[in-house]
Amino acid sequence: ETLAAAGEAKGLAPDLAMTLAKATVAGAGHLAAEAEEAPGQLRVNVTSPKGTTEAALNVLMDAEAGLPPLMTRAVAAAAARSRELRDG
Repeated sequence: ETLAAAGEAKGLAPDLAMTLAKATVAGAGHLAAEAEEAPGQLRVNVTSPKGTTEAALNVLMDAEAGLPPLMTRAVAAAAARSRELRDG
């Protein structure tokens, strides 16, 4: 939903933005599930130097403001809540 909203913000029609977002997530998930290569290598394989994927990944993979620290915080929050629920 966030990817689709970003596409809309850049001018895509809502239906097209959602279709593209779903296809992107489904395609990446399918490739990761079926491939023998590690996800990091798959990322390298689909990234053209100086291309659009590289531009997006530079933002997403930023060590300070991108997905890595966000995922770390999200997993920590879920783990903390899991412990709270377990311990009552």
